[in-house]
Amino acid sequence: MKSTSSLSLIAGAVALAAVTGFAALNVPDGDGTTEAKTAARLPVERTSLLCPAPGLSDLSETAYTAYTPPNKSGGSATAGAAALVSSAKDEAKTDEKSDEKDKKDKEKSKKGKEADKTKPVVSLKEPGKPATGEASGADSPALVGTATGRLAPGWTAQQTTTIEAGDGRGLLGISCTVPDTDFWFPAASTAKSREDYVHLTNPDDTAAVADIELYGPDGTLKSDVGEGITVPAGSGVRVLISTLTSKAADDVTVHVTTRTGRVGAAVRTADDTTGSDWLPASAEPASTLVLPGIPADATSVRLVAFAPGEDDADLTLKLLGKSGAITPAGHEELHVKSNMTAGIDLKDVTRGEAGSLMLVPSEKGRATPVVAALRVVRGKGGNQEVGYIPATRPVGARATVADNRSQGSVLSLTAPGAAGTVKVTASAGSGGGTPVSKTYKVAAGTTTAVTPPVPQGLKGTYALTVETLSGGPVHAARTLTVKVDGIQMFTVQTLPDDQGTVEVPAARQDLSVLDD
Repeated sequence: MKSTSSLSLIAGAVALAAVTGFAALNVPDGDGTTEAKTAARLPVERTSLLCPAPGLSDLSETAYTAYTPPNKSGGSATAGAAALVSSAKDEAKTDEKSDEKDKKDKEKSKKGKEADKTKPVVSLKEPGKPATGEASGADSPALVGTATGRLAPGWTAQQTTTIEAGDGRGLLGISCTVPDTDFWFPAASTAKSREDYVHLTNPDDTAAVADIELYGPDGTLKSDVGEGITVPAGSGVRVLISTLTSKAADDVTVHVTTRTGRVGAAVRTADDTTGSDWLPASAEPASTLVLPGIPADATSVRLVAFAPGEDDADLTLKLLGKSGAITPAGHEELHVKSNMTAGIDLKDVTRGEAGSLMLVPSEKGRATPVVAALRVVRGKGGNQEVGYIPATRPVGARATVADNRSQGSVLSLTAPGAAGTVKVTASAGSGGGTPVSKTYKVAAGTTTAVTPPVPQGLKGTYALTVETLSGGPVHAARTLTVKVDGIQMFTVQTLPDDQGTVEVPAARQDLSVLDD
């Protein structure tokens, strides 16, 4: 009798790879040796996203947009589902000391809130058409979501909050994140003028335990308070980072790791003068980094970098503009000491021409991994607004950003090495419209900033999808600008590869040698 147990294990491993992205699989050959087979790319079957609690202001209005691009590879045969729901499982509690009437009223209110929690804030029905939702006020919770089947590959969600007045004013945008165990946030601060919060969201059914480490210009900002932070199952926690240390520092790198479980992490910054926005995590430490999409009218640009290893980093700065790469005068290099945060004020480095910043090792053969982010200010005086651009991965096969409007979007495309060609597709609108595509060629060492295509007959908001067609890697970022009371409020989102497909090795095995 022939055994089928080995075949079942192989099939199970292939299914796990398609769901989780783990694609390392070695299959025994007929002679008992192990041989890695040629891998195929298959669509993922399940994707999770986390959106942080949107704000602390009663004046805030938050828009959510979820989107999955059409999948040429077909995806799962099942229809699939995708929804973002509230993570606040313990918002409403009954006060045992209240009288009987109050108890009944509170119980009724609690049931109503529990019902609201089970109702999706955003529910996506089909690929190719965005779905939208809204929230308002300071008590809006974090959202957790899962997409399955044909809605999973490339699923993205955008959270955009508008706060018209107050210290936290601004247009705060963030692409909802994939849960992970390790995050780096350069460009945070514990200065008295800043109020920066780390938001941690746990999508799972068991509690996660996280640590928050802070690094300033002189090294570690010691604190025991940031260790062992419990993030309850299906809930969010926010931590004011200035409470984790007594040291005030303008430039701080925040490192979030988990001891158990996984979380989504983001930093919400607020400044007395420049307003607020989200600071997303930097790409993983690397010796060469690209920070795309500095607006043409930036009045102040500050670079913050951190070297997490044992070696110092010496970096050469290159500004990639419309015509090519230049070295900013007076800011040719940046020295980053090991485990210390370094910052440099580049002022109005773009000088009226949109660009991107590239960091490369100053010495060949001495490649020290770093993380980095830009703090960008537009406007002057009381009309200043802030946004953040972290180092990001290239768009790869495909990348998407949601919540584009009929006006106000600028797409920056950067080819740091060889020239590249990409196709940009504007999806159907959330309320109607016909998709439109356009091809862009990006010359080597340049940044091309364009007004992206808009769907024909657009109603509502739409998504932009960037696909690499040929040439070298292209990095991308979208700047969204909304004019509120005469102030050009803005936010920048980078477009890394959506990882909608995963490599799954082809399993080939001669079962004739597997006897019971």
